[in-house]
Amino acid sequence: MATPTSRVSRVLMTGPLAPFAGAYAAELKARRYTARSAVSEQRQVARLSCWLQQSGLGVVDLGACRVEEFLEFQRGEGRYRSQWSRPGLACLLEVLRGLGALGEEPSPGPGSPEDALLGSFRDYLLTERGLAPGTVRGYVDRSGRFLSDSGGAGALARLTGADVTAAVVRESQAVSVSTAQNFVASLKSFLRFCFVEGIVAVDLSEAALAVTGRRRSLLPRGISAADAKALLASCDRRTSLGRRDYALLVTLLRLGLRRSEVAGLHLDDIDWRAGEVVVRGKVGREDRLPLPADVGEAVAAYLRRGRPATDDRHAFLRARAPYEPMAAGTVASTVRRACRRAGIAEVGSHRLRHTVACDMVDAGVPLTQVAQVLRHRSLQSTAVYARVDVDRLRLLASPWPQGPQR
Repeated sequence: MATPTSRVSRVLMTGPLAPFAGAYAAELKARRYTARSAVSEQRQVARLSCWLQQSGLGVVDLGACRVEEFLEFQRGEGRYRSQWSRPGLACLLEVLRGLGALGEEPSPGPGSPEDALLGSFRDYLLTERGLAPGTVRGYVDRSGRFLSDSGGAGALARLTGADVTAAVVRESQAVSVSTAQNFVASLKSFLRFCFVEGIVAVDLSEAALAVTGRRRSLLPRGISAADAKALLASCDRRTSLGRRDYALLVTLLRLGLRRSEVAGLHLDDIDWRAGEVVVRGKVGREDRLPLPADVGEAVAAYLRRGRPATDDRHAFLRARAPYEPMAAGTVASTVRRACRRAGIAEVGSHRLRHTVACDMVDAGVPLTQVAQVLRHRSLQSTAVYARVDVDRLRLLASPWPQGPQR
């Protein structure tokens, strides 16, 4: 039986966006949306057009803020849930902008003093401390919560050490130990920033007392060679998606990259002639690593017969339109999906990084070389893997003292 297909011609569009339906459909086709996906996107735009008409708005009133209002309206209605798509609406805005149909996007008004302070703190973390964007978001969000609970930016001048300690106590009573520790780290950094900027007269960062708790001292764990083989075998390399997933898993298992480093890998980072790859890690660090033959072959197979045709220079792309770079979270979910296919216990992508380190320790590789491969800034981060080799640790144990014979 033939598989039924959706027909784009069945989408009826009325309202202010109707004259642009053809251009939008052409752009979806150029971005290689499937016919069924294109239908869903056009139906959402048809609903947007009706919503604009009912609200007395035109195309010139459309913008990013208006799109968010429409998405909120859709969520409130609770209908067509499977057809909500922010990327599809972003594509529509690009089409309208290219045709000169959009009006001027309203400039954001002056933010609150709290927004200005947190914005300066964000810039400080990114430029002065060189933290990763994800870490910066967490620091700013937690500092913003503290700022709100403390009465806002205007109340910082009256802040005392007791207020800071009380905030830590409240947080530790409501969340887990690790979450409270993240809160303390963010708060310390924020208070130091406020002291340097002259917002507070005294450095109150030491009033954010360390949070401790009972925690298991876990050894870093990798996966077995059999499980690693099963992960790779679960990828159907006859398909584009299978070739992508196989290349991604081989890269993780052989190079020990972080998920963000895999997601950020560019085609220009691979030197095929020299057999090397540039890894862009934390705080803007760049390292040049050897490119193993099996990794190069897997990536090349994906590039030749799996990667969508696009001008984007990221190595790994989404499997469905719009063909954008993979997010770091998608790398992790790809690993978990492969675990389910292979019938093994689900692990995160970082466990594959542990696998690389544990295999090197088992092979007798010095910790300094393990640190180079993992690109640790401190040997203390790598020293945890020394505990994996229990047999070697037994050689370091002193014999139990023998007492006098009775």
